[in-house]
Amino acid sequence: MPFNPEPPYNHGTIPKIGVLLINLGTPAAPTAAALRFYLKEFLSDPRVIEIPRFAWWPILNFIILNTRPKKSALKYAKIWMPDGSPLLVHTQKQAKLLQGYLGERTRAPLVVDFAMRYGAPSVESVFEKLKAQGCDRLLVIPLYPQYAASATGSALDAVFAALEKTRNVPALRVVKHYHDHPGYIAALAQNINDYWMQNGRPDKLVMSFHGVPRFSLDKGDPYHCECQKTGRLLAEQLGLQSEQYQITFQSRFGRAEWLKPYTQATLEDLGRKGVRRVDVVCPGFVADCLETLEEIAMECRAAYLSSGGKDFHYIPCLNQRPDWIRALTDIAVSNLQGWLSEDPVQLKPSAELSRSRALALGARN
Repeated sequence: MPFNPEPPYNHGTIPKIGVLLINLGTPAAPTAAALRFYLKEFLSDPRVIEIPRFAWWPILNFIILNTRPKKSALKYAKIWMPDGSPLLVHTQKQAKLLQGYLGERTRAPLVVDFAMRYGAPSVESVFEKLKAQGCDRLLVIPLYPQYAASATGSALDAVFAALEKTRNVPALRVVKHYHDHPGYIAALAQNINDYWMQNGRPDKLVMSFHGVPRFSLDKGDPYHCECQKTGRLLAEQLGLQSEQYQITFQSRFGRAEWLKPYTQATLEDLGRKGVRRVDVVCPGFVADCLETLEEIAMECRAAYLSSGGKDFHYIPCLNQRPDWIRALTDIAVSNLQGWLSEDPVQLKPSAELSRSRALALGARN
């Protein structure tokens, strides 16, 4: 395999630390053509679809990619923001804020950027961008609080694929999960409490997590357990009793059994039982996206109300909340231990000395 070209190297350059946030991804536009391109990449990932290639390929290319893009494009059009996809907009702002918060915590030379596992900006392109900026150490933070092979595992696959094309591989650290991180739990709880202070409290709080096939749990994926722990810790932080909240799973795809209970079916059942007000929060998403703004706030709302429910509230994701960015900063700092002791001002004399010695030995830069 040929390696990607290395960026020009100048002796005496102070190396930087790269922090790479990775989120799921988004189409470039709310159009059928853009969705077809995006869905093909997404649904071709063997981490996402664990069906033998020979069986899945014709289903994907002859059925799904000829029917689903137009339907999905209409859904994206409902939530599209002036600056683009909500997931892209929020993730970009989170990266910018994290750069600032880290700058207040350390003088070490840091560069924070973000990538999408599917779509743009790609993991490989941002990885190359960080290398070009002089990053010789890299911390990767997938923006999935709970580990799942189909999400975090796939994001790390993309990082490792980029490394395979790299001659001068940087030092690498990765964050596997933060489903029980105190700062993350506290930010979730405060977000909900802030909403309730303005809008009152519900009869039932539904915590909806992204769904995965049931067999993933049976094969050893920790996702279900980590969702349950997040929900329990969040309920404790909110002071809720077991009958006041419920953990559910959304975004089911295909006919196979997925983690239960299903979010929409649960909401319909609550409506039929006469539960007057339901609030839904999505703790597994740190940024609002199609699954929260369209599936939950629109589709599930309609399902609940049509089943007899009276009042439905969707509580937005953490997005750019300062307490969430502080928690993300804490997660980054704890995983950067040993790399943050360098002050560029103190490093400059030794870097200049290194450069002069290299030039004396015949180096060109």
